[in-house]
Amino acid sequence: MAENPRIDIDHVAKLARLALTPEEKAVFGSQLGGILSRVEALGRVDVSGIEPSAHAAAVNNVWREDVARPGLPVADALRNAPAQRDHMVVVPKVVE
Repeated sequence: MAENPRIDIDHVAKLARLALTPEEKAVFGSQLGGILSRVEALGRVDVSGIEPSAHAAAVNNVWREDVARPGLPVADALRNAPAQRDHMVVVPKVVE
């Protein structure tokens, strides 16, 4: 694949905070050029009659009905708490 002259591999490496050898620059520059040419090819595809979607396959709502049920008893909820006070879990203070 021919190297794309529009790609400044030094700038890309600097943005990614990578120290590349000249050999790596040649290899990665060529690979990046190949990736960008494929992306450009995708940009030329006519998608005017296709509805935008977030998923390749249809996704249906699979949630169950919201039915009220009894909650967990306080004693069970606090069973593994390292410290508790007034039916609450005690945690270290993290805000000044």
